Amino acid sequence: MKISVIGAGAWGTALAVNAAARHDVVLWARDATQAERMTSARENVRYLRGIHFPTGLSVQAVGQGDFVDDAQLVIVATPMAALRGQLEGLRGTTVPVVWLCKGVESALVASDGKLGQQPFFGLLAHEIQAQVAPELTAGVLSGPSFAQEVAQSNPTALVAASPHAVVRDALIEAFHGPSLRVYANDDIVGVEVGGAVKNVLAIATGLCDGLALGFNARAALITRGLAEMTRFGVALGARTETFMGLSGLGDLVLTATGDLSRNRKIGLLLAEGRSLEQAVASLGHVAEGVYCARTVVQRARHLGIDMPIAEGVVALLDGSQNTAAVVAALMGREPSAEGG
Repeated sequence: MKISVIGAGAWGTALAVNAAARHDVVLWARDATQAERMTSARENVRYLRGIHFPTGLSVQAVGQGDFVDDAQLVIVATPMAALRGQLEGLRGTTVPVVWLCKGVESALVASDGKLGQQPFFGLLAHEIQAQVAPELTAGVLSGPSFAQEVAQSNPTALVAASPHAVVRDALIEAFHGPSLRVYANDDIVGVEVGGAVKNVLAIATGLCDGLALGFNARAALITRGLAEMTRFGVALGARTETFMGLSGLGDLVLTATGDLSRNRKIGLLLAEGRSLEQAVASLGHVAEGVYCARTVVQRARHLGIDMPIAEGVVALLDGSQNTAAVVAALMGREPSAEGG
């Protein structure tokens, strides 16, 4: 199988390395100098140091060839903010196109986009695709996964989500192997909501741990966060059971508790008293939860969905409340039934 991976960050590189053990893979880097360095070193020193490229992996710079030329599967491994432009460039592609990003597009990126009669909502990835390239046969690969562990061939399970069986089958053929197990799911809404909202909740959990609120608080936060995620997703058309799977509960637990989580790290740094700008700058990578939290909350309000944990994260990121006030607001809420 011939696979094109567009985007040479940590996650795109990790999947390219994993698949290249069995397939022919081209990894496309935005910067020509970076592509030359990776070709020479046979590793991505900038984002995935120490992981050697298999012989089946080649590197090219964007603009020096055609992404789709001879490819049987195209993987878009760019951040959420770049997805719209990338999909516009792939219009007319007839082979399966799959994205890896988890989040919600900033309303500022597509201020002319509309959901129903409401302008200025950011979109989930499948909604962007339906808006700019509806003819694509497309989907998402998601689930609990750190790039470093996938590149090291540590056991990992992911979800191939798409309304199209041909996309799900292509992802299974491309990535299912000795160290990577791929499950098929046609609930792309649920899988994408899980991938987006868990980033916001991971910031909250990092804050909880950074403030040393205890394991009881962490367990409560993750569990109630899962309830928020489920309510939001079901309101958008997802199935409830999706949130008990890999892309819901699984990805939430990993991102909220794993030391490699960028979004959790943001919460830990905020708990130390760092400003949001300082916390983001210290990462050197994108933390999607920072960029999608406001849009998630905005859409939830429009739908009449209660998401108090996400609301608290936004208040903290916006600077309208400090950490103590956010915790007090969550603990001071009126009693309710657990199912509510």
